[in-house]
Amino acid sequence: MNADTLISKIKAHPDYAQAGMILCHNGVVRGTSRDGRPVSGLRVAVDTERLAQVLTEHRGLPGIVDIQVEIAGDRDLTVGDDVMMLVVAGDIRENVIDVLTRTLNAIKTTVTSKTEFFV
Repeated sequence: MNADTLISKIKAHPDYAQAGMILCHNGVVRGTSRDGRPVSGLRVAVDTERLAQVLTEHRGLPGIVDIQVEIAGDRDLTVGDDVMMLVVAGDIRENVIDVLTRTLNAIKTTVTSKTEFFV
């Protein structure tokens, strides 16, 4: 998983000249679950059809040039591993931050599900 690769795809977009900001999210495996229990890793399942829908919807929002995402799905991950890289490019800070947040939340709630491995 490499942010540079996703950023390169965005820079190759025909409307890249409209971008004034590129914002990246890099989700990693934490050593604890949200409730504080120690974990040794996790596995993420990805609904690729729903992911395509989310990306299409969010790419069409005002000011957005492109969105690229890579998710480490269907493999066992350990603490510190990259889970998801999300990159959003758009015109102004307010649009890009809002769309990164909305896209990330949509992916986390409707596209992926995770199984944590507890210590």
